Amino acid sequence: MRLIVVSDFHLKYDENTEDHQRCEKVLSFLVSLIGCTDMLVLNGDIFDLWYTWKRVIIKDYFQVLRTLADIHDSGCRIVITAGNHDFWFRDFLEGEIGIEIYPDFLSEIIDRKKAFFAHGDVYTSSDTRYQIYRSLIRRRWVMKIFEFFHPDFSLKIGKQWSRSSRGHKRPSASQQRKEAGLNKKARELIESGYDMVFFGHSHQPHIESYMHGYYLNSGDWLQHNSYLEVIDGKPELKIYKNKGELND
Repeated sequence: MRLIVVSDFHLKYDENTEDHQRCEKVLSFLVSLIGCTDMLVLNGDIFDLWYTWKRVIIKDYFQVLRTLADIHDSGCRIVITAGNHDFWFRDFLEGEIGIEIYPDFLSEIIDRKKAFFAHGDVYTSSDTRYQIYRSLIRRRWVMKIFEFFHPDFSLKIGKQWSRSSRGHKRPSASQQRKEAGLNKKARELIESGYDMVFFGHSHQPHIESYMHGYYLNSGDWLQHNSYLEVIDGKPELKIYKNKGELND
């Protein structure tokens, strides 16, 4: 079985040149998975903001959605775990594309390995303000307020939220404390019997072994273009390069 785990594309619906180039690379990567992947886990923050109204979707995501549909139609199971940017899921991805949605985490046996998938934002340490924000923003009445306005106006508000979250430069000490929270949770899960723990969120790709298991972080596509490939239970961290692109 070939499993691909990726997170933190941070695809935007109002692109500048850099965003457009990143989207093109993401599309190239996704196309490369068609027909040769058994399971694809999109482990949070795939979109900088996601929302579907009753009869409206964000048109700027159409090419990515179409490619995900092609991947699914090729026989690949696709899973999305909610991130701290994309969590307002309704029925479009499941009903129209066949993507499985997990608002918190996914836990199951894959190739005789017990695996845990989550974006990881809920496990970071020393981030009380975000945890309060997270508990509020996911409430249904907040979604209803967002839905009440015209989509163009709502997306302008959403753009400001997204910019605030992504543009904030965290001090290195704070970043280290947050990454420590992910490591701590991964160790706890491995000690409880998991063989592989997959997170994103920190934007720091790496594989770390603890006792009998692995903590695997898929990194991001703002800097690293990284992803995890697991074949027959053996994980490997990879960097995506377009055809003809030289290695660093």
